[in-house]
Amino acid sequence: MPLIRPFGLPEFWIILMAAQWTIALSAIAFAGGGLGGLLTALARVSDSRWLRGLSTGFIRLFQGTPLLMQLFLVFFGMNILGLAINPWVAAAVALTLHASAFLGEIWRGCIEAVPSGQREAATALGLRYVNRMRYVVLPQASRIAVAPTVGFLVQLIKGTSLAAIIGFTELTRQGQIINNATFSPFAVFGSVAVIYFMLCWPLSVLARRMEFRFSRSAVR
Repeated sequence: MPLIRPFGLPEFWIILMAAQWTIALSAIAFAGGGLGGLLTALARVSDSRWLRGLSTGFIRLFQGTPLLMQLFLVFFGMNILGLAINPWVAAAVALTLHASAFLGEIWRGCIEAVPSGQREAATALGLRYVNRMRYVVLPQASRIAVAPTVGFLVQLIKGTSLAAIIGFTELTRQGQIINNATFSPFAVFGSVAVIYFMLCWPLSVLARRMEFRFSRSAVR
């Protein structure tokens, strides 16, 4: 029978080091999703009917399907099509598309939350769509968007745990490997949960504070 080693500080350190891949994957997905989300949000509020329809379909597709299925489709689908893709790239692509859809819808709501009088005034001044968005609407919408964006980042960090299912060795996957060696599920996954909490809790507090600060300034 294989020997079962005890769970101790070295094993905890290995799990802790795996958090860097969770952070890296979250950062890549958030950065890519931020760019994609901005383009999606702008398409959602554009004057072009086909751009609105295309962006709406994209959002509904990724909001209406589980993230786990999206990971499966990117990883296994690309390999079936003959495009060799490793778990790291597959997880980054799937999470970027996922983040683009959700951030696009969040930011669309923030853009539409800007009083219509602001857009009408900008139009009356002769500003075209691009300048109207750049100088009038987006600066105001970005202030509204800070809190929900940080809140989504928390969900994105936790969502990276699903990348373990396609073999990407991030925090959750490393916990599974250590658990198979130590057979100490409570200690191992308790440690994983604590690390996730330490990553997400400060961001959750930051999001609540930003939301409270914005609500107070809006009342004034």
